[in-house]
Amino acid sequence: MGRGSHRASRGAKALVSTLDDMHAAIKAKLPEAEVRVTPGSGGHYTVWVKDAAFAGLNKLHSQRLVMSALAPLMAGNNAPVHAIDMLETLSS
Repeated sequence: MGRGSHRASRGAKALVSTLDDMHAAIKAKLPEAEVRVTPGSGGHYTVWVKDAAFAGLNKLHSQRLVMSALAPLMAGNNAPVHAIDMLETLSS
């Protein structure tokens, strides 16, 4: 295996780890949530969360709840999550 393949393999592992970390962070805050995280490019992601906890909350409050769960993954210069390009929250 050449160096380029090895780097691509490490990159794929890091991506899977980041997706797992994002999913776990949201589930820690919203244990009953249905969560989908889709990678974009350069540390950008799309996040979809459906949970009964959003009932009665406006869109801004429900999105803040999700973003507060993801904040530690977005902190610092070497943060694995650079941006959430789209965040959709739905009440179940």
